[in-house]
Amino acid sequence: MDTRRGPTRWAVVANGENRRVALFTAAAVAAGHGTPRVVEWRDVLCEGGHDFADDEIVRLDSPGEDARVDRLLRGVDDPTRVEGSARWYARFLDGVASLRGGRRLDAPADLAVLFDKRLCHARLREAGVPVPVSPTTGGTAAAGDWPAVRARMAEAGLRRAFVKLAHGSSASGVLAVETTTAGRVRATTSVELADGRLHNSLRVRHYTDESEVAAIVDRLAPDGLHIERWLPKASLGGRSADLRVLVVAGRATHAVVRTSRFPLTNLHLGGTRGDLSAVRALAGDRWAQALGICERAAAHLRDAVRQNLALGHWPAGERARE
Repeated sequence: MDTRRGPTRWAVVANGENRRVALFTAAAVAAGHGTPRVVEWRDVLCEGGHDFADDEIVRLDSPGEDARVDRLLRGVDDPTRVEGSARWYARFLDGVASLRGGRRLDAPADLAVLFDKRLCHARLREAGVPVPVSPTTGGTAAAGDWPAVRARMAEAGLRRAFVKLAHGSSASGVLAVETTTAGRVRATTSVELADGRLHNSLRVRHYTDESEVAAIVDRLAPDGLHIERWLPKASLGGRSADLRVLVVAGRATHAVVRTSRFPLTNLHLGGTRGDLSAVRALAGDRWAQALGICERAAAHLRDAVRQNLALGHWPAGERARE
């Protein structure tokens, strides 16, 4: 009996006009896999899910960068608004759970952890991966308003901490908070407070009036907050620097250096790409150690579906289990 498999059939759940879809489609075609079938996130969310054939390999792309999908997930009309991340998280996971069949590359249980900083922090800490000290690790209850955040920072001995939305991304709602023994507060963030509402801005700003910091944190608190020690970043060319490392099939394969004048190094906030060769030279023997930590982190953020990533190792007809 001929047991050879036919051509790989790809399906992508995505915002179809996004550049990532075009890039993935081009890569699939170039690899001889044909054109992937694109399933729109807006259709999944509006129509109660989607059915895939047993032999389709299903890739989930980000639901971001689409105003209509953002409204469906967050329930806000203005895409610059910061609020609504807890609603986004719940509706996104509901959307993922509504996908039926196929050979899934993303396990819902993993996504629930990856999109909650508190759960992700706890998963890594329990696995022995080094993470910053955090008084909110593993928790799912709200961290509380500004007085509660200050109290948690004090109890953990944190004079400097990042206060983040538990389900945020792209620096949305992130504050780098510094406190002094005299009680003064300074927060560095891209959040703009206007007319009692919070907006994402492309300009990083400093707040030194504690009442303004309190107003921002109090508006963020209902969406859930994560607090962690603000560790000093490495310096490259007199600028703060950090790394984004991509791990593929258990190996760290790509790294990008980001540098900035601020503790927030996101490129859309004025950060710039740094010289990777310079970082490797400065790191010396610690470069291999850093990549090893990244690989350990990735290894603990995959469910049993990780065993099936090698194409052809998924039993015919078996569906990804939730």
